[in-house]
Amino acid sequence: MADTVLERLVPAYRAAADPERAAQMRAYMKDVAPFLGLTSPVRRDLSRAVLAGTPRPDENDCAAIALRCWELPEREYAYFAVDYLRRHVKRCSSGFLPVARHLVTTHSWWDTVDLLAAHVVGGLVAADPGLRTTMDEWIGDENLWVARTALLHQLRYKSATDAERLFAYCACQSGHTDFFIRKAIGWCLREYAKTDPEAVRAFVERERGSLAPLSVREALKNL
Repeated sequence: MADTVLERLVPAYRAAADPERAAQMRAYMKDVAPFLGLTSPVRRDLSRAVLAGTPRPDENDCAAIALRCWELPEREYAYFAVDYLRRHVKRCSSGFLPVARHLVTTHSWWDTVDLLAAHVVGGLVAADPGLRTTMDEWIGDENLWVARTALLHQLRYKSATDAERLFAYCACQSGHTDFFIRKAIGWCLREYAKTDPEAVRAFVERERGSLAPLSVREALKNL
């Protein structure tokens, strides 16, 4: 199935390339990768046409398509893979987590990592709570994108959030000096504040001395 999808995908995307827009997108994304210059609406329309008539994938198909897209230089192919995994994550078992980690740690930047964290890794952990122990390992990982994924994987859980684990993760990384970790701490707290604002407020007050000002501002933004 991966052969079929890629044989359709690559020429469809390349035929719609916009070099001028591609240069702007590459600059905006800090030169993380070259771009074709496809806007999101154009890319999604092309993706629908590429996938028209294809069968529902299994876990192996999802892995093969994502990994092959990740090998292509232009960033839009990674976006296709992320969208595809978001759509089909429920077809994947806990055994897919190593593939997700590979995607998180390869050509890493927030544009792919955040969606993988919230929609793919988060979906896998929600389906198999046994993976929480793996998230306990990821939060202390020296790779900041792995740690950011652990922070953000519960972003869409709402009332199903394991608040104790969320707060422990934020406390664990409160001293991190990188912007992307500090921002992620504030983001996941702000999101959970929509469910339990008092718990977030209490945590921030308790940990204010160790949390970065950026994390505090983000956490309390809507409170």
